[in-house]
Order: sequence, then structure tokens, then C-alpha cells
Amino acid sequence: VYNRDPATVNLIAVSKTVSAENILEAMNSGCEVFGENYIKEAEEKWPEISAKYPEIRLHFIGHLQSNKAANAVKMFDSIQTLDSEKLALSLKKEIEKQQKNIEIFIQVNISEEPQKGGVLPKDLKDFIKFSRDECGLNVIGLMCIPISGELASPYFALLKKLADENGLKELSMGMSSDFEEAIALNATYIRVGSAIFGEREVKN
Repeated sequence: VYNRDPATVNLIAVSKTVSAENILEAMNSGCEVFGENYIKEAEEKWPEISAKYPEIRLHFIGHLQSNKAANAVKMFDSIQTLDSEKLALSLKKEIEKQQKNIEIFIQVNISEEPQKGGVLPKDLKDFIKFSRDECGLNVIGLMCIPISGELASPYFALLKKLADENGLKELSMGMSSDFEEAIALNATYIRVGSAIFGEREVKN
């Protein structure tokens, strides 16, 4: 419908707070890429699943503290939330130590909200250079979370423009409420949770 080849759009099933049983059900329905927001929760669920199903790809999509870089590099195939030089240096150290080729997305604070993580658009070019040249990271794309409650399309269009300016091909944007707009504006990864698993299971 958007003149997009379906093979060019990767669905990330966001499985935070989702039980291992429901994850396996999603896998049986064809999901091959999953996203987690919290290291501790992922460590409780995924080692057993990943051992049985090594073909499944796991993306980290939450805020990552630099002191958790070792855990993230060990468990995940891709980290979508690189947003500081401190974290870039921690990831460099751990990727070299563990000898893993982790795909990295830089999180862009696309709406320039002071309380939100991410690199500001005006700082992006220098940050990509630092991450690639000084840290040797395999930066493949950009990720963003637009302002909640606002029209997402202008932010998605801006992320695409920034990716083009910096020679990056992968765009992680769009969630359950706005993934259709994201696909229309060239997302290559969409992060969908509640539209797959239903409303989130609340933990006490």
C-alpha cells in the first residue's frame, strides 16, 4: 500500500513484561526479531529461549546505562539506544572484549525534549564520527521516539533526512500507534508491542 517491499520493513516484537510463553507463541506466528527495554528482565527470560532458538534476533530498545554495557553486548544482537560518548566508550570496550559485532543505532532526540534521551539533531554528525572513528562501532542507523500525542510524521521525515545526510540506511521508528506513518516514511524497523501482545501485563 505504501509502495514498499515488505522485505524491507523489519517487525520488532516488543516483549517487555511479556512472558516466555507468549514470546514463544509470537515466534510460532512468525516473529523473528524481538525488542526488550530492561536488561534485568531480558536476563530472566531470554538465555533459555535464545539457546533453543539461536536464529532469533534480539534488539535492546530501552535506556542503556554504561555500567550495563557488558550485559547488553553479551545478550543482544543490536543496541538501538546509543546516546552518549560515555556509553559509546563502554560499548567499544565490551565489544572488543567479547569479540562481538553488535549493530548500533543512535537514538536521536528528534523533538528536542529536555527530559528525553538521545542525541540532538545538531550534534548528530559529530557524534556519528566519534562513535565510528574513535570507538569503531558498527553504526548502521538512527532511532527515535517522537513526542507523545503529537503527529509523528514530521519527526519521522526529519529522521529520514538526518539518516540520508549521514549515509545511514536503517531507520527504527514507529510503534503500535503510528507504525503505518513510519512505514510510509521509510522506516526499516518498526517497534510494535501492544498491537501484537495486547495491553502490557502490569507487574506489581
